[in-house]
This record gives sequence, C-alpha cells and structure tokens, in this order.
Amino acid sequence: MTDCPFCAIAAGTAPASLVAETAQAIAFLDLRQPVPGHVLVIPRQHVETIYTLEPGTAAEVMQLAVRVAKALRACFDPPGLNLWQSNGQAGGQEVPHFHLHLQPRLHRDGLLRLYPGGLPPPASRARLDDLAAQLHPYCREQR
Repeated sequence: MTDCPFCAIAAGTAPASLVAETAQAIAFLDLRQPVPGHVLVIPRQHVETIYTLEPGTAAEVMQLAVRVAKALRACFDPPGLNLWQSNGQAGGQEVPHFHLHLQPRLHRDGLLRLYPGGLPPPASRARLDDLAAQLHPYCREQR
C-alpha cells in the first residue's frame, strides 16, 4: 500500500529504529516511549487487521514478538509487559496495518487503564456459557 507508513518502514523507504526482523516480520521502536522499549511488530506484507492475517504470517509475527519480549526483559528488566493489538477505529487502531505492541511496564506507571472505572463485576456462568455457545459455531476453521 503506497500511503501506509508501516509498509514504507518494511520496504526500507521510511526511517525506523529496527530491533529485529525475519523474512515475514519486522520489529521496531514505537515513536512513543512512555516506558523505554515500546516496540511494534508488523508483517512485512500489508495486512490491515487481524481478520485478514494469514496463519503462517500470524505465527511468524508472534514468534518475533516472543523473541523481542525476551530481549526487552534481558535488556530493561521491566517488572511487567503488555502485549496488545487493536483493530478498527472503535478498537483504537491508529495505523491501518496489523501490528502488535510490546510495552514494558513499571509499577504504577498509569499506562493502559483497561477498566478506568474499576473492574466490572464477573458475569454469571450462565451468561458466559450463552456467549460461548453463540461464538462456538464461528470458531470452526474458516476457509
């Protein structure tokens, strides 16, 4: 995709601080570093969201993410690490190219408040079972 900043990074036509790469994936430092070591891992090929990510590419991206996570632990020794991925505007995706975030965490750093109002109460087992029953048919291998 010609106007995708991550495609430009993967092609070597835009600057990035690379940390690791494979044949199908690349890892580089995010421009935002609230805690040192915030890394993005992307497929080299343009894939907008997880919904169109091929299994082999997904595996290679995740393997590189694990490698980078271990490197972050060895280099910075953070007490925690978040791994996240966003899809679509409502999901908070800022760049329309699939990417995993690896964000080292410090105690009380105030980042990534998933439940800013506090944890919601647990759902009932009946509700969870109902949701699982709704989802199950869609989890069969899709072709």
